[in-house]
Amino acid sequence: MIGDIKIYGTIQTVLPLQSGTSKAGNEWKKQEYILETVEQYPRKVKFDLFGDKVDQYPLQAGNVVTISVNIESREFNGRWYTDVRAWKVENGDTRAEGAAPAPAPDYVNPIVPGAVESAPAFVEPVIPQFPGAAAAPNPTDDLPF
Repeated sequence: MIGDIKIYGTIQTVLPLQSGTSKAGNEWKKQEYILETVEQYPRKVKFDLFGDKVDQYPLQAGNVVTISVNIESREFNGRWYTDVRAWKVENGDTRAEGAAPAPAPDYVNPIVPGAVESAPAFVEPVIPQFPGAAAAPNPTDDLPF
């Protein structure tokens, strides 16, 4: 289960309103936004408000908000789509008092998704010497051949 996810940032773009009628004959509308987070390395997040939430939370570019969202993925014709749907919007920064944005990890292990570890220290490579092999290259020689 995904817990309460809150994202803090500034509304960068308000995309065109989408609306229509469902197969059951119900009217619907969806408003999408681009939010830029406030972090050391800002990220852009596309989220939407659906139904009555569109009128309940009228947002404009430049608004600083904290959004509470649900994240859900669905499959259609062999492709997966992910929705970030806001269910609550609060003006300003409503994160815990004195809380700072989480720092970016120093190093992300590309082999194990999600694994985070400290940046590895540089280790001088060890070049094995085999009998009859050519001598190891001179580290002060900067010629490419």
